[in-house]
Amino acid sequence: MPLTDLPPPRAVAASHPALEAAGVVAGYGGRTILHGLDLRVEAGEIYALLGANGAGKTTTLSLFLGFVQPGRGRVRVNGADPVADPTSARRQLAYIPENVALYEHLSARENVAYLLDLAGQAAGTQAVDEALAAAGLDAAAHGRRVSGFSKGMRQKVSIALALARKVPALLLDEPTSGLDPQATAEFNRLLGLLRAQGVAILMVTHDLLSAADVADRIGFIDGGRLVEEVAASGSERFDVRALHRRYAGQEAQR
Repeated sequence: MPLTDLPPPRAVAASHPALEAAGVVAGYGGRTILHGLDLRVEAGEIYALLGANGAGKTTTLSLFLGFVQPGRGRVRVNGADPVADPTSARRQLAYIPENVALYEHLSARENVAYLLDLAGQAAGTQAVDEALAAAGLDAAAHGRRVSGFSKGMRQKVSIALALARKVPALLLDEPTSGLDPQATAEFNRLLGLLRAQGVAILMVTHDLLSAADVADRIGFIDGGRLVEEVAASGSERFDVRALHRRYAGQEAQR
Protein backbone atom coordinates (compact mmCIF):
# COMPACT_ATOMS: atom_id res chain seq x y z
CA MET A 1 0.00 0.00 0.00
CA PRO A 2 1.61 3.31 -0.96
CA LEU A 3 2.09 5.88 1.73
CA THR A 4 -0.25 8.24 -0.08
CA ASP A 5 -3.09 5.99 1.14
CA LEU A 6 -1.99 6.41 4.75
CA PRO A 7 -2.60 9.32 7.12
CA PRO A 8 -0.06 12.12 6.64
CA PRO A 9 2.62 12.82 9.23
CA ARG A 10 1.35 14.67 12.24
CA ALA A 11 3.13 17.90 13.03
CA VAL A 12 4.15 17.54 16.68
CA ALA A 13 6.01 20.24 18.55
CA ALA A 14 8.68 18.71 20.78
CA SER A 15 11.75 20.01 22.55
CA HIS A 16 13.62 16.78 21.83
CA PRO A 17 13.38 13.86 19.42
CA ALA A 18 11.36 10.84 20.52
CA LEU A 19 14.39 8.59 19.99
CA GLU A 20 17.98 9.83 20.00
CA ALA A 21 21.40 8.19 19.87
CA ALA A 22 24.31 10.62 19.63
CA GLY A 23 27.89 9.44 19.15
CA VAL A 24 27.11 6.08 20.75
CA VAL A 25 29.83 3.49 21.14
CA ALA A 26 28.47 0.22 22.55
CA GLY A 27 28.66 -3.55 22.34
CA TYR A 28 28.60 -6.84 24.19
CA GLY A 29 31.20 -8.87 26.06
CA GLY A 30 34.11 -6.65 25.17
CA ARG A 31 33.16 -6.50 21.48
CA THR A 32 32.29 -3.07 20.11
CA ILE A 33 29.35 -3.17 17.68
CA LEU A 34 28.23 0.45 17.45
CA HIS A 35 31.01 2.85 16.50
CA GLY A 36 29.71 6.37 16.99
CA LEU A 37 26.04 5.85 16.05
CA ASP A 38 24.05 9.02 15.39
CA LEU A 39 20.31 8.46 14.94
CA ARG A 40 17.23 10.60 15.57
CA VAL A 41 13.57 9.71 15.11
CA GLU A 42 11.08 12.51 15.52
CA ALA A 43 7.50 12.34 16.77
CA GLY A 44 5.10 11.35 13.98
CA GLU A 45 7.87 9.82 11.86
CA ILE A 46 8.44 6.29 10.56
CA TYR A 47 12.15 5.51 10.27
CA ALA A 48 13.33 2.27 8.63
CA LEU A 49 16.82 1.09 9.52
CA LEU A 50 18.36 -1.32 7.02
CA GLY A 51 21.66 -3.14 7.09
CA ALA A 52 23.38 -6.47 6.66
CA ASN A 53 23.46 -9.06 9.40
CA GLY A 54 25.86 -7.91 12.09
CA ALA A 55 25.68 -4.25 11.05
CA GLY A 56 24.23 -3.18 14.41
CA LYS A 57 20.46 -3.10 13.86
CA THR A 58 19.46 -5.29 16.80
CA THR A 59 22.03 -3.62 19.05
CA THR A 60 20.42 -0.28 18.19
CA LEU A 61 17.03 -1.54 19.39
CA SER A 62 18.64 -2.98 22.54
CA LEU A 63 20.22 0.40 23.16
CA PHE A 64 16.84 2.16 23.33
CA LEU A 65 15.38 -0.67 25.41
CA GLY A 66 18.17 -0.23 27.94
CA PHE A 67 19.59 -3.71 27.44
CA VAL A 68 22.92 -2.36 26.19
CA GLN A 69 24.81 0.34 28.05
CA PRO A 70 26.78 2.76 25.87
CA GLY A 71 30.45 3.10 26.64
CA ARG A 72 30.32 6.58 25.15
CA GLY A 73 27.63 8.86 23.79
CA ARG A 74 24.06 9.82 24.61
CA VAL A 75 20.83 7.79 24.39
CA ARG A 76 17.39 9.21 25.09
CA VAL A 77 13.83 7.92 24.79
CA ASN A 78 11.47 10.90 24.81
CA GLY A 79 14.03 12.67 26.97
CA ALA A 80 14.57 9.77 29.40
CA ASP A 81 17.90 7.97 29.79
CA PRO A 82 17.30 4.19 29.39
CA VAL A 83 20.41 3.43 31.46
CA ALA A 84 20.05 5.93 34.31
CA ASP A 85 16.25 5.67 34.45
CA PRO A 86 15.18 2.47 32.63
CA THR A 87 11.69 2.38 34.14
CA SER A 88 10.86 5.87 32.90
CA ALA A 89 12.34 5.17 29.46
CA ARG A 90 10.46 1.91 28.98
CA ARG A 91 7.19 3.58 29.89
CA GLN A 92 7.72 5.71 26.78
CA LEU A 93 8.09 2.66 24.52
CA ALA A 94 6.24 -0.21 22.94
CA TYR A 95 8.31 -2.99 21.39
CA ILE A 96 7.18 -5.60 18.87
CA PRO A 97 9.77 -8.33 18.26
CA GLU A 98 9.99 -10.42 15.11
CA ASN A 99 8.06 -13.21 16.81
CA VAL A 100 5.36 -11.62 18.94
CA ALA A 101 5.21 -13.14 22.43
CA LEU A 102 1.71 -13.33 23.88
CA TYR A 103 0.08 -15.50 26.54
CA GLU A 104 -1.14 -18.45 24.49
CA HIS A 105 -3.90 -19.50 26.90
CA LEU A 106 -5.41 -16.01 27.01
CA SER A 107 -7.67 -14.37 24.47
CA ALA A 108 -6.67 -11.31 22.47
CA ARG A 109 -8.82 -9.17 24.77
CA GLU A 110 -7.31 -10.74 27.90
CA ASN A 111 -3.76 -10.30 26.61
CA VAL A 112 -4.22 -6.59 25.96
CA ALA A 113 -6.03 -6.02 29.26
CA TYR A 114 -3.38 -7.89 31.25
CA LEU A 115 -0.43 -6.21 29.56
CA LEU A 116 -2.03 -2.79 30.03
CA ASP A 117 -2.48 -3.58 33.71
CA LEU A 118 1.20 -4.56 33.99
CA ALA A 119 2.09 -1.20 32.41
CA GLY A 120 -0.01 0.59 35.04
CA GLN A 121 -2.65 1.62 32.48
CA ALA A 122 -5.62 -0.59 33.31
CA ALA A 123 -8.48 -0.34 30.82
CA GLY A 124 -12.03 -1.68 30.64
CA THR A 125 -13.36 -4.17 28.11
CA GLN A 126 -14.83 -1.48 25.86
CA ALA A 127 -11.53 0.41 25.61
CA VAL A 128 -9.64 -2.82 24.89
CA ASP A 129 -12.14 -3.86 22.21
CA GLU A 130 -11.93 -0.42 20.61
CA ALA A 131 -8.14 -0.74 20.42
CA LEU A 132 -8.38 -4.23 18.91
CA ALA A 133 -10.92 -3.00 16.36
CA ALA A 134 -8.73 -0.02 15.46
CA ALA A 135 -5.85 -2.45 14.91
CA GLY A 136 -7.98 -4.33 12.39
CA LEU A 137 -8.65 -7.50 14.39
CA ASP A 138 -12.03 -8.99 13.55
CA ALA A 139 -14.51 -8.69 16.43
CA ALA A 140 -15.08 -12.45 16.40
CA ALA A 141 -11.41 -12.94 17.32
CA HIS A 142 -11.36 -10.63 20.34
CA GLY A 143 -12.44 -13.38 22.71
CA ARG A 144 -10.46 -16.21 21.08
CA ARG A 145 -7.26 -17.64 22.51
CA VAL A 146 -4.23 -16.37 20.64
CA SER A 147 -2.72 -19.85 20.43
CA GLY A 148 -4.46 -20.27 17.06
CA PHE A 149 -3.58 -16.82 15.72
CA SER A 150 -1.44 -16.21 12.64
CA LYS A 151 1.59 -13.91 12.84
CA GLY A 152 -0.42 -11.10 11.27
CA MET A 153 -3.19 -11.47 13.87
CA ARG A 154 -0.64 -11.50 16.69
CA GLN A 155 0.85 -8.29 15.37
CA LYS A 156 -2.59 -6.70 15.39
CA VAL A 157 -2.90 -7.57 19.08
CA SER A 158 0.47 -5.91 19.70
CA ILE A 159 -0.51 -2.85 17.69
CA ALA A 160 -3.74 -2.66 19.70
CA LEU A 161 -1.65 -2.61 22.86
CA ALA A 162 0.49 0.21 21.47
CA LEU A 163 -2.65 2.15 20.50
CA ALA A 164 -4.16 1.69 23.95
CA ARG A 165 -0.97 2.62 25.80
CA LYS A 166 -0.52 5.81 23.75
CA VAL A 167 3.26 5.65 24.03
CA PRO A 168 5.35 8.20 22.12
CA ALA A 169 7.70 5.64 20.53
CA LEU A 170 7.42 2.19 18.95
CA LEU A 171 10.30 -0.19 18.17
CA LEU A 172 9.84 -2.93 15.56
CA ASP A 173 12.16 -5.84 14.80
CA GLU A 174 11.65 -7.32 11.30
CA PRO A 175 7.90 -6.65 11.46
CA THR A 176 7.02 -7.94 7.97
CA SER A 177 9.11 -11.12 8.10
CA GLY A 178 6.87 -14.06 7.21
CA LEU A 179 3.92 -11.90 6.18
CA ASP A 180 2.28 -12.23 2.77
CA PRO A 181 1.87 -9.05 0.66
CA GLN A 182 -1.70 -8.44 1.84
CA ALA A 183 -0.76 -8.79 5.51
CA THR A 184 2.27 -6.54 4.94
CA ALA A 185 0.07 -3.85 3.39
CA GLU A 186 -2.36 -4.10 6.32
CA PHE A 187 0.50 -3.84 8.81
CA ASN A 188 1.82 -0.74 7.05
CA ARG A 189 -1.67 0.76 7.24
CA LEU A 190 -1.65 0.23 11.00
CA LEU A 191 1.73 1.94 11.26
CA GLY A 192 0.18 4.85 9.43
CA LEU A 193 -2.49 5.10 12.16
CA LEU A 194 0.16 5.29 14.86
CA ARG A 195 2.20 7.76 12.83
CA ALA A 196 -0.84 10.02 12.50
CA GLN A 197 -1.16 10.00 16.29
CA GLY A 198 2.35 11.39 16.59
CA VAL A 199 4.09 8.13 17.49
CA ALA A 200 7.76 7.85 16.49
CA ILE A 201 8.38 4.46 14.87
CA LEU A 202 11.80 2.86 14.43
CA MET A 203 11.73 -0.37 12.46
CA VAL A 204 14.74 -2.53 11.66
CA THR A 205 14.11 -4.61 8.58
CA HIS A 206 15.49 -6.41 5.54
CA ASP A 207 12.29 -5.68 3.61
CA LEU A 208 13.34 -2.78 1.40
CA LEU A 209 10.07 -2.62 -0.57
CA SER A 210 7.91 -2.46 2.55
CA ALA A 211 10.21 0.17 4.03
CA ALA A 212 9.94 2.25 0.86
CA ASP A 213 6.13 2.02 1.04
CA VAL A 214 5.75 3.28 4.59
CA ALA A 215 8.90 5.03 5.85
CA ASP A 216 9.48 8.77 5.95
CA ARG A 217 13.23 8.18 6.13
CA ILE A 218 15.38 5.15 5.41
CA GLY A 219 18.78 4.82 7.05
CA PHE A 220 21.56 2.39 6.18
CA ILE A 221 23.72 1.12 9.01
CA ASP A 222 27.08 -0.49 8.33
CA GLY A 223 29.83 -1.36 10.78
CA GLY A 224 27.87 0.18 13.62
CA ARG A 225 27.59 3.58 11.94
CA LEU A 226 24.74 5.27 10.12
CA VAL A 227 26.37 5.67 6.71
CA GLU A 228 23.47 7.12 4.70
CA GLU A 229 19.95 8.48 5.13
CA VAL A 230 17.36 9.01 2.42
CA ALA A 231 14.15 10.97 2.96
CA ALA A 232 10.92 10.39 1.07
CA SER A 233 10.13 13.10 -1.45
CA GLY A 234 7.82 13.68 -4.40
CA SER A 235 5.08 11.43 -5.68
CA GLU A 236 7.40 8.44 -6.08
CA ARG A 237 8.78 8.97 -2.53
CA PHE A 238 11.94 6.86 -3.06
CA ASP A 239 14.05 5.73 -5.98
CA VAL A 240 13.68 2.05 -5.12
CA ARG A 241 16.23 0.92 -7.71
CA ALA A 242 18.87 3.24 -6.26
CA LEU A 243 18.03 2.06 -2.76
CA HIS A 244 18.31 -1.56 -3.86
CA ARG A 245 21.73 -0.94 -5.42
CA ARG A 246 22.87 0.70 -2.19
CA TYR A 247 21.51 -2.11 -0.04
CA ALA A 248 22.73 -4.91 -2.33
CA GLY A 249 26.19 -3.34 -2.38
CA GLN A 250 26.30 -3.26 1.39
CA GLU A 251 25.22 -6.91 1.60
CA ALA A 252 27.86 -7.91 -0.99
CA GLN A 253 30.60 -6.40 1.17
CA ARG A 254 29.76 -8.80 3.99
